[in-house]
Amino acid sequence: MTRIDALCFDANDPQELSRFWGEFLGWERTDEVDGPAVLPADDTGFRLRFLPTEATKSRQNQMHFDLTSRTPETQQETVDRALALGARHIDIGQRPEERHVVLADPEGNEFCVIPAGNSFLAGCPFIGAVSSDGSQAVGYFWSKALDWPLVWDQDEETAIRSPHGGPKVTWGGPPVAPKHGRNRLHFDLAVPSGGAPASAADRLVSLGAARADTAPCAPGWIAMTDPDGNEFCLRPAR
Repeated sequence: MTRIDALCFDANDPQELSRFWGEFLGWERTDEVDGPAVLPADDTGFRLRFLPTEATKSRQNQMHFDLTSRTPETQQETVDRALALGARHIDIGQRPEERHVVLADPEGNEFCVIPAGNSFLAGCPFIGAVSSDGSQAVGYFWSKALDWPLVWDQDEETAIRSPHGGPKVTWGGPPVAPKHGRNRLHFDLAVPSGGAPASAADRLVSLGAARADTAPCAPGWIAMTDPDGNEFCLRPAR
């Protein structure tokens, strides 16, 4: 079964963006062949990788983090730490009565700091969810692709979570924003040890994915898109 190996950010300055996220999350930074990465220090289960791009960010990302808070004080501490490292407040249309805080990292990638007591994220680590713009069908696809159970399926909104814990991955349902160009964030999936990438790709195609040439995949990896057209990369087993 394929698994999430990394969540990748296109970055104008990969070293600086990895520095921000490494220091903010308290995760170890490392240099890989095609760019820096930060390694999880909790049960998140996947790395963050930062890939060089010259393209500038021009629209709201299809995916963003929802970060958990234990108390009102820790929510404010998270916000203060992010701002001190180079984040900024942004307005994406959140209402005054909503208590989550919307921030952007130094390259404009959005993330939310959720108030304490949020029952949907109860039991999740600091990265409580990778919150995604997407259809119900794409939530069903990723549930089957990763063999993660649906933990939410109401009003065309879906969420999945690994049986081993970690963040949820959620999709907000319609209306889904039109896609213009390549997403700035994408998943790298790993083929299990001993598995064949071509066979894994064929299985994903049978579930609704498509082979593609738009994802920034390393040589020997397979570029694909999910049923909503979001890019991801399938890498051979190590």
